Amino acid sequence: MADPRGFLKTRERELPARRPVPVRLMDWREVYEAQQSGELQRQAGRCMDCGIPFCHQGCPLGNLIPEWNDLTWRDDWREAIERLHATNNFPEFTGRLCPAPCESACVLGINQPPVTIKQVEVSIVERAFEAGGVQPQPPERLTGKTVAVVGSGPAGLAVAQQLTRAGHTVAVYERADRIGGLLRYGIPEFKMEKAVLDRRLAQMEAEGTRFRPGVAVGDDITGRQLRDRYDAVVLATGSTVPRDLPAPGRELAGIMQAMEYLPPANRAALGEPSPDLVSAEGRDVVIIGGGDTGADCLGTALRQKARSVTQLEIMPRPPDERSGSMPWPTYPMIFRVASAHEEGGERVYAVSTSEFLGDDEGRVRALRLQEVELAGGRITPVEGSEREIPAQLVLLAMGFTGPEPDGVVAQLGVGLDERGNVRRDDHFATTERGVFVAGDAGRGQSLIVWAIAEGRACAAAVDRYLTGGTNLPSPIRPTDRPLAV
Repeated sequence: MADPRGFLKTRERELPARRPVPVRLMDWREVYEAQQSGELQRQAGRCMDCGIPFCHQGCPLGNLIPEWNDLTWRDDWREAIERLHATNNFPEFTGRLCPAPCESACVLGINQPPVTIKQVEVSIVERAFEAGGVQPQPPERLTGKTVAVVGSGPAGLAVAQQLTRAGHTVAVYERADRIGGLLRYGIPEFKMEKAVLDRRLAQMEAEGTRFRPGVAVGDDITGRQLRDRYDAVVLATGSTVPRDLPAPGRELAGIMQAMEYLPPANRAALGEPSPDLVSAEGRDVVIIGGGDTGADCLGTALRQKARSVTQLEIMPRPPDERSGSMPWPTYPMIFRVASAHEEGGERVYAVSTSEFLGDDEGRVRALRLQEVELAGGRITPVEGSEREIPAQLVLLAMGFTGPEPDGVVAQLGVGLDERGNVRRDDHFATTERGVFVAGDAGRGQSLIVWAIAEGRACAAAVDRYLTGGTNLPSPIRPTDRPLAV
């Protein structure tokens, strides 16, 4: 147990300061400053040694949170990173990008602010990298089996690292020119600097994982060629088909999907060539969608010096605290303020876009909005509430509906479920023998922590398929049904 009286002596959460807004809007660096060790250890010491640690229930990875909280409080950073890496391949990613359902499930959170689990996590791994405690772990011997992983996001990277360490020869295919998936060009630099990604990729290369960037599977190499070349194939392509808004005027110039806007902007922020860059400078920007992707667009547009930014959400404004319908330890849908929301812009709730309005040149100039009400689970428009807001750039950030059904998915002949995701069984196996799926491609749009958890579990299933057994841990327990080899 950490400090037996820690949660009694320190009752408030202490998080690192964010850099001043005027300063951070001038660059693309991460927004958080360093946190003092004593402050962090006080927070770790608030962990209560609960009889039932519900933080485990909140974390799909099964992170050993009380253990590494205790080790942090005791200043045993070497053992803390061992405990952290035991369940999570990439704590430096989740410590920055995960919404921390573990904190919502923290027992202390019943009547106090919960332990700052996410900050302890990222601090442990950052100290380990600084001290040289994160080293390659190549396998002692190779199995002679080969695996192709299609997609280099968090699920694909987790699959690849686990299978490489098990002794298989793994090649990761990525259609972008650099490895990382959305971690590379979908996540803005101010949320995670790409040096964080690159140092982990360097570890994976040293372990033996082979990376194949700039290869569009389905075009440059077909699904059939992958099947002929490798003993197993893992689809980790993500959920990449964006949800659209087919309102009148959708065809106007200046209306684009968030993932058409963010990758070129992120390339430009990194100093890379970005011929498709669309700048928000001097424009009134409207973001449709109130989630994390919308917040990424907001922070990006503000750094590009947009004249104004308005973020629209069709649902009502969430409550500031848990309601009776969102009891502990569930993840509550409450009002949250991301770092981008501190920086500017306006958030408008309970509105729907009824029409995009254009100018004489065919470009969007405004949106016609209508207020809506939520009653009995139905959204209904409020009569007489229509109004217009100016917009020369509209970004659609309403989520994704599933993986692309053509290309490699069609070539491999795998089945799709009723939601359009790749169909799979309890062992992450698709309808085609030797083809597996992990992450959003099979699960649907979800959290980074679920992607890594599914990657680890899928790796264990692939290892069993290739060798008849596995020593790889699986955070998501499969059924006891035997898997054909």
